[in-house]
Amino acid sequence: MSASADPAAPANGAARVVLITGAAGGIGRALTHRFADARTCLVLVDRNADGLAALAQDLGAPATILTEALDITDDDAVDALVTRVQDRWGAVDFLINNAAYAYDDDVLGTTPARWDEQVAIALRSVFLCSRAVLPGMRRRGRGVIVNMASVNAHQYFGNEAYSAAKAGVESLTRSIAVRYGPDGVRALALGIGTVLTPGAWDARLDRDPDIVDRLRSWYPLRRLGTPEDIAALTAFVASDEASWITGTTIMVDGGLTAGNQRLADDVLGIEQRPLGE
Repeated sequence: MSASADPAAPANGAARVVLITGAAGGIGRALTHRFADARTCLVLVDRNADGLAALAQDLGAPATILTEALDITDDDAVDALVTRVQDRWGAVDFLINNAAYAYDDDVLGTTPARWDEQVAIALRSVFLCSRAVLPGMRRRGRGVIVNMASVNAHQYFGNEAYSAAKAGVESLTRSIAVRYGPDGVRALALGIGTVLTPGAWDARLDRDPDIVDRLRSWYPLRRLGTPEDIAALTAFVASDEASWITGTTIMVDGGLTAGNQRLADDVLGIEQRPLGE
């Protein structure tokens, strides 16, 4: 365990406790910055200890931060972390299950071990972290769980193991929302499209400098997402302003899953639509 800033709760009254997995990645960093303030105790979890340390240093005051480099597919490690957090600050208010990654293998190209590894990170961790925080949320009568899902749960875009796991995340989200809604717990998923995260695209851009421009053409808004797009929606759905939203997946995908204009143009025999139509 590594901690930065003052591990005690802020002195200016009741604080909210926010636990974010995959915190050292591009979306995780944006989420962390979005939630960091003087009245928030941030629990930042990632396997990348160096990345967590850099993130905590970047945040600095006034955030109250606990960083944990651990394997979130390990039930004992997750339970122990949540117990420490509850002993120190009380129940977790917001759990943001953000950690995931994907290989490029298809069904025939992957191995059972690689399949299990991806599903464990993307789905098992959501189950374990949710299971760990739910008793505290139920006792207090409130809490929000936000799970990062994907457009891959709705359409085929490759990454078979990751896609199957994200479909499972959406199902698990609905289960939590329905079963624990009477206890004041909300659960939502975000169906995320292609997000241009800093650093994550460097190798791909080196091999294929035009990839971003080609991908933009598939999105009605003609741009890829940013980590800040995801963080902004997460902050809203976790807030009291969204207090009647639960058990659903909100698509944040630039319109990708709304339809396919390129296919429609081919079907209708349209060579080029006038600008603005």
